Amino acid sequence: MPENGIALISGAAQGIGAACAKALAEDGYKVILADVKPAVVETAQALGGAGYQCDFSDASAILSLFETIEREHGPVQALVNNAGVAMPGDFLSYDLETFDKVMAVNLRGVFIATQRAAQTLVARELPGAIVNMSSINAQLAIPTIPAYCASKGGVMQITKVAALALARKGVRVNAVGPGSIDTEMMAGVNSNPDAMKTAMARTPLGRAGTATEIANVVAFLCSDKASYITGETIYVDGGRLGLNYTM
Repeated sequence: MPENGIALISGAAQGIGAACAKALAEDGYKVILADVKPAVVETAQALGGAGYQCDFSDASAILSLFETIEREHGPVQALVNNAGVAMPGDFLSYDLETFDKVMAVNLRGVFIATQRAAQTLVARELPGAIVNMSSINAQLAIPTIPAYCASKGGVMQITKVAALALARKGVRVNAVGPGSIDTEMMAGVNSNPDAMKTAMARTPLGRAGTATEIANVVAFLCSDKASYITGETIYVDGGRLGLNYTM
């Protein structure tokens, strides 16, 4: 077994997920990467891990993934629920199919994976750490991403619920809430000078964060250095939540 056991990171073909996998590999975990994109296999191989295609809006696919990982590698002791979609649109015409798709990946998938990982950890009496990817939009609303905001608020709450349920079982559950991070999801902002100016006006540190800066906090929460932290959402947002106005 690797030094720290098995770590599963969803949405890990690129961006924050891939950065989290790299950070956990450096901390001694054997990393298992999952993503709906085929590129996840190559990303995993570069980190000495294994990659699997999985749609985290599909409950049966998530459960099957865990069965495969446990059979081929062992129990997941660090889980990073990073898979997520935004799907922006006008509030008045936002359709239910899109809303349900966002909720299925961002919230329902988080619940299913968290529950499934915890079931094995508790049954085998193993310690574990689960980190869910929330967002500053768990607290701050943007009218063009209604489902995303709702789902991330839900992630914040399911993190607290799971932390309370698992606290006496040796399993810690926390979340990370990124602000404006330089990833593919922010590509539209990066390419629009006016949008970028607005985003940075809302960010006291005056710059976008990096995927590595998110990954460092995730790795910390998965480590023994965070042994007395559970049920929390740590916002990595350049000071955004402390700012009491928008532009």
